[in-house]
Amino acid sequence: MARRVKVSPRFERLCMRFGSILGGESQVVRGPVCFVTRMTNLDETILGRRTHSPLVSMQMFSFESLDRSGRALCLGETAVHQNQVNRLLSNLRKRGIKVTAVHNHWLNENPRLMYIHWEAIMNPILFARRTKESIRFLG
Repeated sequence: MARRVKVSPRFERLCMRFGSILGGESQVVRGPVCFVTRMTNLDETILGRRTHSPLVSMQMFSFESLDRSGRALCLGETAVHQNQVNRLLSNLRKRGIKVTAVHNHWLNENPRLMYIHWEAIMNPILFARRTKESIRFLG
C-alpha cells in the first residue's frame, strides 16, 4: 500500500475528520492525498464462488489539491446492486456531486453489480457529508 507522507497538522486533522464522517479508515498518501476506505456488506458470488474481496466490496473516497478557500478535488467510488443505481445517481446529483461513471467490473456475478464513480470541487467536509447522505440507503 502507499506510504504515509508528512503533511501539515491541519491537513492531517481534516483527513481524519473526512474519514470519520464517511465511517472509514483514512490515511494521507503521497500527493498529499487524503484516502479513505470503507468495506461494504455486499454478499456476492463471482463465477459461482463466494467473494468478500476488497476489489468487490471496498468503497473509496479521497480529496487533494486543497486550495486557500478550503475547496479540493473530491472523489468517490462504490459498487452497488443493479437495482440501486438510479437511486444513488439521483442522491448524488441532487447534492451537487457529478456522477462520472457507471460500469461493471466483473462477469457472472450474482447479484449483478455496478460501480459508480463521482467527483466534485468543494470543501472536503461538505463532500463527505453529502456523500454519506447519498449512500446511507446502501446500509
